[in-house]
Amino acid sequence: MNRPRKHDKHLPQGMYFRHGAYYLVRKGRWEPLGRDLPAALKKYADTLEAPKGGMVDLIDAALVHILRDVRPNTAKSYRQAARRLKQALHEFSPQQVRGRHVAQVKQKLADKPSAANHCLTVLRLVFAYAVENQLVDDNPVTIKPYRTKKRSRLISLQEYAAIYAKAGPRLQVIMDLCIRTGQRINDVLAIRRADLTPEGIRFQQQKTETKGIVPWTPELRAVVERAKGLGGNLTALTLLYNRRGRPLTYWAVFDQWKKARLAAGIPDAWIHDLRAVAATWAKKQGKNATALLMHASPAQTERYLRDKEETIADGPSFGHLLDKAK
Repeated sequence: MNRPRKHDKHLPQGMYFRHGAYYLVRKGRWEPLGRDLPAALKKYADTLEAPKGGMVDLIDAALVHILRDVRPNTAKSYRQAARRLKQALHEFSPQQVRGRHVAQVKQKLADKPSAANHCLTVLRLVFAYAVENQLVDDNPVTIKPYRTKKRSRLISLQEYAAIYAKAGPRLQVIMDLCIRTGQRINDVLAIRRADLTPEGIRFQQQKTETKGIVPWTPELRAVVERAKGLGGNLTALTLLYNRRGRPLTYWAVFDQWKKARLAAGIPDAWIHDLRAVAATWAKKQGKNATALLMHASPAQTERYLRDKEETIADGPSFGHLLDKAK
């Protein structure tokens, strides 16, 4: 229960006057509202109260329908984009949003092009829902998304070894599982003990729901045995887990990876790059990289192959032709 005010009793809850200016205090943060009381009260109301029937309500209503047929990872990124959109457009009604406002949302995230593109995608779907339900006449999201560069970096085996040397035992196991199975980090973290079949490790990819088995090799069996020994006497449903027996989270592993690569002096290396390492070396060794990554076609696998061979082609000869021309 909040203590009663001793000062500023004429101001609404959370609003304070200090050093000649008005502030809104939320979660320990002091947000300036200005020096003029009427203007500060208006900004206070705009900050705390989105208009009914506004963009916040529309985004919430549309999101229920948008998320019905998307995969869990997509739903997670859409929710994050929706939070950004509600913060950026909370003062607007759907009828007020124009193309220039959409462009402003995009420009504010110029340093995060992928996040900006996700916001554009979600906002386009939100207004498609609004048009279909006759809440607006047209969809204002017509601008093009940012062009993002495809990842072309291949972590060398020397760089891998350097990061590995700075990693703890659990991260080392995760790294070894990633490059030996070719699976995404989230799918590696989700391996259950029931997925350790006589044939190999069974996967159902979270992103595509594709099912497949990566067969046992002596190296892969050895890594799994090391993973089983990480928890001591504690066992869990998943192969990898924390001290409480719960599955490891992506962000916990991401932090460990970041510390290890920085300690190794390697600034540009993502844990997602290990999938490309697996695909590239599988192809070099004459193995089926497409099957390993559980792709439907080799074209999907191409973007994971980092160490592509240079094309060698002979140029035409003009000697005798030029002699005749002369």
